[in-house]
Amino acid sequence: MSNLLERSFKTLEQLAVHPEGQTVSTIAATLDMPLSATHRLLAELVRCGYVRQVREQGEYVLTIKLVSLGLGFLSASGVVDVAQPLLDRLAEESGELVRLAVVDGDDLTFVAKAQGARRGLRYDPDMGLSVSLSCSSAGHAWLSTMTDEEALQLVAKQGFGKPQDFGPNAPTTVQELLKYIQTARKRGFATISEVFSPAMSAMAAPIRSPSGTIGVVTIAGPLIRLTEARMEELSNALISTAEDIQAASGASAMFKKRA
Repeated sequence: MSNLLERSFKTLEQLAVHPEGQTVSTIAATLDMPLSATHRLLAELVRCGYVRQVREQGEYVLTIKLVSLGLGFLSASGVVDVAQPLLDRLAEESGELVRLAVVDGDDLTFVAKAQGARRGLRYDPDMGLSVSLSCSSAGHAWLSTMTDEEALQLVAKQGFGKPQDFGPNAPTTVQELLKYIQTARKRGFATISEVFSPAMSAMAAPIRSPSGTIGVVTIAGPLIRLTEARMEELSNALISTAEDIQAASGASAMFKKRA
């Protein structure tokens, strides 16, 4: 049963990053599953309403049911109601993309955002299933609230990822990653330039509670606008937003459980 569940979730995750759909053979090859088992699994997901086949013998795509579950959960948790006005305020001040990530066990997941860019290049990546800890400002900010040993244990579980999937300055060794973490720990916020992706930069501050870190607030945008000097200018506003979200976190069931 556990193997079946693991395959089911991996299949859903695979389809989540391919909204155009994938054939049964592509899914089987990508996830290293037998073709017959993949076909049976997709048939069950179709029966349960989470997947549909575009046409006979064609690609499989996710239905809106999975999205509805996630949005319903976020709505019931109250996290967006608590954080959205504060994210909107920071987005307006920074003129860039602002996002909120929530700590969930050993993962950090983006759950809300506000776009401050009104013209020009707008940076707005996919929300994704979880944050890359080694190659993101959000990951560095969260890791900076731990000891080096604890941080490296989490990264070891997730891995560094493939260098070609990130920016030219992405850390690929423990020593390089520790430099980012230790700098963020000293400053109280993390900054990156061309780490997560080329020509892009970002900054992040942890949302702390008496019992530990409950989330992270980030600002991200094109490097041509979000320079090191600009990030330094925005650091107080970023940290204040993280503190304000923490102060209001008691109104959210999700935050309350983590606080």
